[in-house]
Amino acid sequence: MRKDLLAYFALAAICVIWGTTYLVLRVAVMQFPPFLFVAIRQVIAGLILVSGLIIFGNVKLSGLKYIYHQAIAGFFLITLGNGLVAWAEMHIPSGIAAVICSLMPVMVVVINLTVSREERPNIPIIVGIVLGFVGISIIFGEELNELTKTGYLLGILLTFIAVIAWAGGSVWIKKHNQQTNVFLNAGLQMFFGGLWLFPISYTFDDLSSIHWSGEALLALLYLIVFGSVIAFSCYSYALRKLPMTIVSLYAYINPIVAVILGWLVLDEKLNATMGIAIILTVAGIYIVNRGYQLRDVWKAQFSR
Repeated sequence: MRKDLLAYFALAAICVIWGTTYLVLRVAVMQFPPFLFVAIRQVIAGLILVSGLIIFGNVKLSGLKYIYHQAIAGFFLITLGNGLVAWAEMHIPSGIAAVICSLMPVMVVVINLTVSREERPNIPIIVGIVLGFVGISIIFGEELNELTKTGYLLGILLTFIAVIAWAGGSVWIKKHNQQTNVFLNAGLQMFFGGLWLFPISYTFDDLSSIHWSGEALLALLYLIVFGSVIAFSCYSYALRKLPMTIVSLYAYINPIVAVILGWLVLDEKLNATMGIAIILTVAGIYIVNRGYQLRDVWKAQFSR
């Protein structure tokens, strides 16, 4: 019971902390190359967590196969999941990025349905997916003028790819990391995920725009300590202890926190239509998760 309680505390931390990271990340990438920023952030965070566990926790690495698994997970979660969102936030508001990322639970369900032929979507799952995308469509309707801009459109596309990568990486982790140290997993995933980003940064970043301002340094420090070491560790722990559909509930809270902060701090757009769209999106995600839970209950009852 206590372990479950700790897992829910970890989930609560994710809900709040990751909601703030969209704002902080946007502030950072407006002054610093996005891929390089995420690479530095995640490599440092990964080194802090891994070295701390090895030195003070007497944790040992479990061989090349184990390290390989974490490197693959890091590529999907960090390199694609974080890296692409960081680049996108140079062109799209932090609140919009957060709302798109809130579709992660829907993507988890879709991936699970694709991977397992035995799983079939029920009516609540279908209704929830449709409702979620209606909400997203309304948000885009509010941003029609922006959609004519290449950077904005590419930012939206890359954020969707990041969501799919994060969802796929989460499903993969759930199947491969059951008997390993969750905090060591998190540290290695951050380290390797950041490492993959250095060649990407060299290829795509404008490295002449590097500017270590006070804001960029504070953003880096906040994202390393809270966004990476604390929150990503909490995510890995919650993912181990709780069902994937429960862990993905953080996606309900993150966009609300991010949109409100973006409106308050960066004067990003927030009106009644946007509010309705966010409610529809979050409601769709809830219905998807509820439908997924009901499907599992019905399956268990009929298998008796």
